[in-house]
Amino acid sequence: MKKFVIFHYGFEMPTPEIMEDWSKWFASIGDKMVDPGSPLGPGREITPAGTKELPVDKQALTGYTVINAKDLDEAEKIAKSCPMITSVRVYEAMSM
Repeated sequence: MKKFVIFHYGFEMPTPEIMEDWSKWFASIGDKMVDPGSPLGPGREITPAGTKELPVDKQALTGYTVINAKDLDEAEKIAKSCPMITSVRVYEAMSM
């Protein structure tokens, strides 16, 4: 198994229905779950040109989840079932 990180984008105030959908999704991952991650709040982007505040909105990076999957195709299948707000991105976590 390989490790993959799913990045969640888009903020919407959680409702009981949204929370229930997330609970169901986490349960559906079962033993492939490595780290459920956590929600992300306000952030800053730091570049050589300076620092800027990052809003928490529909385009914001708002959380992550780490899973095990056989390959990127399986990781994508798991990510597609996520109760996403705007989108998710999946990356393989490479070994060092």
